Amino acid sequence: MKMLPDFSPFHSSWTGAGPRVGVVLSHGFTGSPHSVRPWAQHLAAAGYAVRLPLLPGHGTTWQDMAKRSWREWHRAVDEAYLELASECDYVFSAGLSMGGTLALRIAATRPVAGTVVVNPGLVLDDPRAVIVAALKYVVKTTPSIANDILKPDQDEGAYARTPVAAAHQLKKMYKDTAAILPRISSPVRVYKSTVDNVISTASLEFLKSRVQAPVEVNYLHNSRHVATLDHDAPEIFDGSVEFIQKTVAALAGHGLSPAKDTAHEQA
Repeated sequence: MKMLPDFSPFHSSWTGAGPRVGVVLSHGFTGSPHSVRPWAQHLAAAGYAVRLPLLPGHGTTWQDMAKRSWREWHRAVDEAYLELASECDYVFSAGLSMGGTLALRIAATRPVAGTVVVNPGLVLDDPRAVIVAALKYVVKTTPSIANDILKPDQDEGAYARTPVAAAHQLKKMYKDTAAILPRISSPVRVYKSTVDNVISTASLEFLKSRVQAPVEVNYLHNSRHVATLDHDAPEIFDGSVEFIQKTVAALAGHGLSPAKDTAHEQA
């Protein structure tokens, strides 16, 4: 039976032992926290403090989203990061699709311990992208990109239509984020579906070419784009905890605490 999407943000406090670890998590373009809520819950069950905001213009109407700037989406995730950084010794960024883009942006502008992204976007493959700035004045919406999920009876809680003005904002964010990827200095783990009908492998190849920090890629063979609600979700969830544990152990062993490093300057 399909569950009704839950658009509400997710918040959990640190309950683990040892260093205090937080994870700021983001959903994707036109989507909602519902698409990554099981991931957030798994991280919380592992004892981590988790912040999963509802991005501005999401979970309401496409008309609302059409009025929003990509900087509002980034600000929501950045504020969640800062909240965690005030409470934790280590903060990780994570996200799905555009949420992965935002997670990488946080990694480039804040002192994160590491980043986990699922099918992140950095390149717009749609040929209409080159004229999207003008297209938004002619066409208000295009068909939805939602629910590219192999597992039956799943609903990520995305809009039935994609606002073209928001797609223009997405293009701007991709371009701005691409320019700062070389600033990322902490490890990145990527989960990439081998069949993804929303984001092609061009984004992954671009990420690998621009990020100079260690990038580990794990391929998902039984999921589509919204892999956090698909058959390979347990691999993502367990793998995220494993990645966090080994990264924290390595940092703690060297007496490092990135969340307390204030030297990073936000872009």
